Amino acid sequence: MADCVVVGAGLIGMLTAQELAARGMQVTILERGQPARESSWAGGGILSPLYPWRYPDPVSELARWSQRYYPDLCQRLEGESGIDPQWTLSGLLIADVEDRDAAQRWVTRFGAHLEWLDGVSAQQLEPRLGLIPESVAWLPEVAQVRNPRLAQSLRVTLENRGVEIRSQSPAQGWKIEAGRVKAVRTPEAEISADYFIVASGAWTTGLLESTGLTLPIEPVRGQMILFKGPPGLVSRITLYKGRYVIPRRDGHVLVGSTLEYVGFEKQTTQQGLQDLKQSAFELIPDLAAQPIVQHWAGLRPGSPDGIPMTGPHPEIANLFINAGHFRNGVVLGPATARLLADQLSGRSPDLDPQPYLPENRLKSEPC
Repeated sequence: MADCVVVGAGLIGMLTAQELAARGMQVTILERGQPARESSWAGGGILSPLYPWRYPDPVSELARWSQRYYPDLCQRLEGESGIDPQWTLSGLLIADVEDRDAAQRWVTRFGAHLEWLDGVSAQQLEPRLGLIPESVAWLPEVAQVRNPRLAQSLRVTLENRGVEIRSQSPAQGWKIEAGRVKAVRTPEAEISADYFIVASGAWTTGLLESTGLTLPIEPVRGQMILFKGPPGLVSRITLYKGRYVIPRRDGHVLVGSTLEYVGFEKQTTQQGLQDLKQSAFELIPDLAAQPIVQHWAGLRPGSPDGIPMTGPHPEIANLFINAGHFRNGVVLGPATARLLADQLSGRSPDLDPQPYLPENRLKSEPC
């Protein structure tokens, strides 16, 4: 019998499993499909929230912790798995800052490195930029990872450490006795453990409803496109009007993302494709000459304010939740994984757990 069962093999579930395994626990992960093929695979891998000063401070606290942790994490994962997550210090140009005072207050609170540039200076940093904005926020310390490679390296590392990952094994319900989960039900069998962690992304709310807990987490579709260009065509992550361009090392350029409240509908649309192309060409006109090699969609675990819900179930002693990261699962994931593992194991947490406790985030009205 495993010490812990983690429900969900996305980045959040696998990062959580890694923290628990590092503490000597035997961990099994259940995944309804294939590992990290939902929001984890579909995102951009920017290691910062977009317009970070517009988020509540608890989001910035998690992001700051993870940003410091990521270089070492990626180095260790590459060493153990042989797969490089491609942590890359690209920097982030934000070309449409209308709330400069709020940004400056955020810089003061969190000690962030932010420089204000004019349009000419911004084009010197990113020569392919098609805009000449009046004021640009430049965050030179923002990095990125290639999230599919991060997920692959995590999976290999976990399996090498003895973590069992069961694909095509959806959790279907709970066996609960005397205020504790005795087992999670799957199509094959009931699986027992000492502890259970729900890290099921957009599917978290449905999985927890039978336990009497209704959290404000809902699916939010995001569509993205990928261009194939020569290496070096774009060098900086650039953000404008909520859309971003992310350069990869091999010349691929990722453009995202739409924000669509359409339930669990995950298919791509022509409207989404056209909107993303328009944004791409406005930001980087030279992309119009490059082929689009992929167009896809993923479902984010939307939450009202972007603050994840991380901690114990308020009524079931051995059931924990780590979900609701919305658009920031990659950058917030290491911090919430550490926070969850600290709470489960009884260690003093690195971060104040109060803002993230599920009992403080109960759903009071429809999302």
